[in-house]
Amino acid sequence: MERGNTSVVKEFIFLGFSSYPDQQLILFFVFLVVYILILIGNLTIFIVIVTDSRLHTPMYFFLSILALVDICFTSLIVPKLLVDLWSVTKAISFPLCITQLHFFIAFTNMDSFLLGIMGFDRFMAICHPLHYPRVMRKTVCMALLLCAWVIVSLHALVHSVLASKLLYCDAKEMHHYFCDLPPLLKLSCSDTSINELVLFTETTVILLTPLLCNLISYVLIAVVIVKIKSSDGRKKAFSTCFSHLTCVVLNYGPVLFTYIRPSSAYSPEKDMGISVIYTMVIPMLNPFVYSVRNNDVKEALRKLGKGFQGQQ
Repeated sequence: MERGNTSVVKEFIFLGFSSYPDQQLILFFVFLVVYILILIGNLTIFIVIVTDSRLHTPMYFFLSILALVDICFTSLIVPKLLVDLWSVTKAISFPLCITQLHFFIAFTNMDSFLLGIMGFDRFMAICHPLHYPRVMRKTVCMALLLCAWVIVSLHALVHSVLASKLLYCDAKEMHHYFCDLPPLLKLSCSDTSINELVLFTETTVILLTPLLCNLISYVLIAVVIVKIKSSDGRKKAFSTCFSHLTCVVLNYGPVLFTYIRPSSAYSPEKDMGISVIYTMVIPMLNPFVYSVRNNDVKEALRKLGKGFQGQQ
């Protein structure tokens, strides 16, 4: 059922954190520091993996891609948010909004697919070590990466095209700080049943496929680890999976809560808080998770640090 004026909406106004006018400056510096940490942390991980030949393995190759995706993902949202915190009018044009939506969906799901591929990599390394070099060779890794990007791009295209076809009447104010599907569907004055059906069904499949891949991989890994007689061997096998498993838990919780639910459950304040977690907090934590408990990465970081000191 339509409401209000049916004139074409040319821009949206982000309400974002405008309900906290006295805290805009504080939020700006907090988000700026978080963004800088995201860039430094993920860029460091990428450089370390590229420059250290010991890390030229499939697992670290996918980790380096994950770091790049996190940089692109946050750079799509946070700079605009920082500008808006200083601006009186927090506007975004309709074409830019749909573009932001498209790449946001693509990068978010690319994270999920990379974690799924990394789970399969750990399964092959621990459960089938003799077949690992043949199965996870360079051409296979590149093919997996390309397939994942094609799938998430098509998935994002479906949602962005459907969202662009909706009528938004005179509704301009979006209770969010970036263009996401739930607040966009809330703004629409046309029938969004198809969008909601696609959001629930297709997104469920896209999100749960890599999650199931991780779950199955880790069940099989756990079976193999239990059979290892040496406690040191079990500890070493588990330590190679701990960082990845931590990232899986961190990434999937907020995303599943946000997208696999009816639109009637949408709550602006709650959803913005959860969005901050998966658009900023998790990309900031991922590099630390992979460096704190990973001896190979820590050794490579020390080597890189000594290299910088030697040049000074």
